[in-house]
Amino acid sequence: MKKVLAFAMIAVSLLAGCGEKPAVEAPKAAFQNTDLTGASFAKDFALTDHTGKPRTMADFKGKVVVMFFGYTQCPDVCPTTMAEMTEVLKQLGPQADQVQVLFVTVDPERDTQQLLAEYVPAFDQRFIGLYGTPEQTAAVGKEFKVMFAKVPGSTKGSYTMDHTAASYVFDKQGKLRLLIRSGQPAAAAVHDIKLLLS
Repeated sequence: MKKVLAFAMIAVSLLAGCGEKPAVEAPKAAFQNTDLTGASFAKDFALTDHTGKPRTMADFKGKVVVMFFGYTQCPDVCPTTMAEMTEVLKQLGPQADQVQVLFVTVDPERDTQQLLAEYVPAFDQRFIGLYGTPEQTAAVGKEFKVMFAKVPGSTKGSYTMDHTAASYVFDKQGKLRLLIRSGQPAAAAVHDIKLLLS
């Protein structure tokens, strides 16, 4: 009887010991780009797409969204970034249909609906161009912490735009998760987007 009692006490102490162990947390996603999970900005926008349809972030729920701010007359970083995103979608294969690339113009004065409709889908038919009034553009820039400013050229219409050269990535619920800096290898974006799609 003593042996049975001793065994029971050992069993109870072992079970109690198990209960004291801290719960194991699920490992955090190991993103290769800058992790912005939990950020309190870039929550929504109200703009018009290159087909004339009003758009907000809710329209893309269920997809991973990559949003880049640029302008069609940008000589270098904008077309380079768009080409990089074309390559990212190519490497994603069938999963690319679960990703939406958005190009937001910071030059509403020159980037008309028609111009965006020609420029943006030329990189990939699935890409969407977004524009707004100068006031809407300024509001979105403020909400997304995107800096942009006009740099005068030799003539009134030949100005350029200095702007933030990075892309934001949102998960399927429309939450901001990543910042992809310009010039990053496509493989890193593919890796991170796959994590968000899984």
